[in-house]
Amino acid sequence: MSKFAGQHFAILGAGRSGLGAARLARLHGASVTVMDEGEPDKIKAALDKQHAEGFATLSGQAARELVVKPGDYDLVILSPGLDANWPLPKKFTDAGVPLTGEMEFAFNLTNLPLVGITGTNGKSTCTELIAHLFNACGKRSIPCGNHGMSLSEVVAGGENYDVLSLEISSFQLETIQNYRAKASLWLNFAPDHLDRYPGMAEYFAAKARIFENVTADDVAIVRAGESVDSGKAKRLTFSAYGAEADWTYAAGKIHAKPEGVTFEVNSTLRGRHNMENVMAAMMACQVHGLSLEAMQTALAGYEAPAHRCELVRVLKDREYINDSKATNLHALEACIGSMERPIVLIAGGKDKQLDYSPLRASLNGQVRAIVCIGEIAASLKNTFEDLLPCCLATDMADAVQQATALSEAGDSIILSPGTSSFDMYSGYGQRGEAFRSAVRALV
Repeated sequence: MSKFAGQHFAILGAGRSGLGAARLARLHGASVTVMDEGEPDKIKAALDKQHAEGFATLSGQAARELVVKPGDYDLVILSPGLDANWPLPKKFTDAGVPLTGEMEFAFNLTNLPLVGITGTNGKSTCTELIAHLFNACGKRSIPCGNHGMSLSEVVAGGENYDVLSLEISSFQLETIQNYRAKASLWLNFAPDHLDRYPGMAEYFAAKARIFENVTADDVAIVRAGESVDSGKAKRLTFSAYGAEADWTYAAGKIHAKPEGVTFEVNSTLRGRHNMENVMAAMMACQVHGLSLEAMQTALAGYEAPAHRCELVRVLKDREYINDSKATNLHALEACIGSMERPIVLIAGGKDKQLDYSPLRASLNGQVRAIVCIGEIAASLKNTFEDLLPCCLATDMADAVQQATALSEAGDSIILSPGTSSFDMYSGYGQRGEAFRSAVRALV
């Protein structure tokens, strides 16, 4: 356990990933200094955790004024979200100190099998679902990486997992060198993080590195129609939107073409985008030996993450779906586009000075009516009332009552606000709970 005995490592970032990397480095014999440019009073809780475990820290102005000379440090480990070109990391690389990312550092210190998951949207749901399928089918797993525990935390903890379900962000992929997984998932790609990258091409290139080190023995599971190069891996595709693929979804059923099997989806997950998560997860778990039959049983026991297209109740052939986490227009549009039933939509909340008129083209006749809530209720009504029935609600209970009255058997009544909740609630969670309570009160 003394791989790094006598060496001095700098860990950049005092958060959860930094703490995990510090534990793992010390476990292998290194001495560690954890550094963070955040002001000590603002990151006190993180620093307290570092100090409680005996790690030296440097923060705020002291970190920003640090002078790094050649030979001072043997390695610098970068937490996810920090850019290697920012001034503090550059001090180390300019002094000739090798730099690695937290995930890459942990990967090089474990032999645990991995499923790697990347994509702009849906990563967390898919990561959780993969871990659930493994655990329910007798293989010990945990969701980790960019979701939940960092990979360093998991490896330092020493638990013996059969397969890890590893969510990976573009930031984490920027600093890989050796990372690879037996099954690598590319869920989708859409504009995001353009505050970090000069343009879409750079963001795409960072995410595409998930396939950089794959071999012919590995499997790339890619959404049909995506232009990413999956390298030497065997490529399998999935689609819930009509594209030709190895696995497809339509009308409540998944067809696995290579196996020649069609089966009904028994799950509380709703939306075609979530059916793509289901297919990708099952394909990845199949690579690691799970049978379709066992996974179908396990899927039925999976509870959808709260507030993300969460089925709350079915009453009188109406589905009530809580998508309170849809706090922007893109999320609202994705929700509408993924549903298979006619929709009565509950939308609105805090006025963030957004223009909702582009959403008009996305309604596609699928939205039957809109119930408007919150600060922007009146402006939403004005934006859409020439297209379809719109009404104003005073609170969530009133919104659910009105939406139910406007609906027909076979509809989905969906809370997908398209903005934040702070005009009426402490956050999207409290807003979602208000929707749940109002739905459960229906008779």
